[in-house]
Amino acid sequence: MDLDAYVAEHNAEWLRLDELSRRRKLNAAEADELVALYQRAATHLSLIRSRSPDPILVARLSRLVLAARNALTGAPSFSLATVGRFFTHTFPLAAYRAWPWWCGVATAFSLFTFGLMAYIAANPEVAGYFLTDDQIQDLVNSQFEDYYSQYLPQNQFLRVWTHNAMLTGEVLASGVIFFPVVYLLFQNALNTGLIGGVMIAYGRGDVFFGLIIPHGLLELTAVFVGAGVGLRIGWSWVAPGPLRTRGRALAETAMEGMLIALGLVAVLLVSGLLEGFVTPAPLPNIIKDFIGFLVWCAFLAYVFVLGRRAQLEGATTGIEGEVPQEALPTA
Repeated sequence: MDLDAYVAEHNAEWLRLDELSRRRKLNAAEADELVALYQRAATHLSLIRSRSPDPILVARLSRLVLAARNALTGAPSFSLATVGRFFTHTFPLAAYRAWPWWCGVATAFSLFTFGLMAYIAANPEVAGYFLTDDQIQDLVNSQFEDYYSQYLPQNQFLRVWTHNAMLTGEVLASGVIFFPVVYLLFQNALNTGLIGGVMIAYGRGDVFFGLIIPHGLLELTAVFVGAGVGLRIGWSWVAPGPLRTRGRALAETAMEGMLIALGLVAVLLVSGLLEGFVTPAPLPNIIKDFIGFLVWCAFLAYVFVLGRRAQLEGATTGIEGEVPQEALPTA
């Protein structure tokens, strides 16, 4: 396809489509013209995507097609029903579809972390390669425990919520090139295993698990979901399947990933509340751990029960009102 010639041939139609899409009122003839130009622009977009996917031109035509569709159908309005459906169908379904990925990440992370924790607990001198004696004593005697009470609960909640949301966003977005996810997970597993091993070696294992379990189960699971989804996005362009192009596979999987990222913001809000208000609370550790365990189990049940139900019902993760790629005219 000669892209320059194609643009020169159809540019006047695209400009006319843009003009009609911006008008607030159209007469009958102009409305018919808008429909015809919209259909033709959608065809042009499909052809360019499949034969000569110039990113700038694809972006321009995508904007034109979306603007024309909104002019024809009206922009979608806010609806509580749509929000409710997101949390009862869309998010759990998207997370359920990706469960082999994030469960695999959780398994690898846990094996490495607990293995390192056990090794350092049995060989405390190894911690000396990472921390000085003063740092170890400070960590064991006060630093780890004081971390969860050094800020007011509401400040600690907002602090960890934004931090964990950033970390989860990083592992999800960087999954497309694989290696940053592995590095970020390794770094966090190393820190957790090292601190846990030191605390256990010096007889403070009860403090470590008593303070990390209430929020850590849900918090780490959210990070695992983000990392697993990120790796799934990356794998989509490596192995797109027999019926999809690499670009289409990446776009579809990334769209699901963005929906999961949106849902994880709410999940991390809950874990932030636990860390801000439950972890430092003057309650026995067993009670705080039980609260964290119940919330974690509730999240897993939410994903696997509602996600599986949505899949059996034939629900999709598409945005309401979106025109699927296969529905666009191609000739």
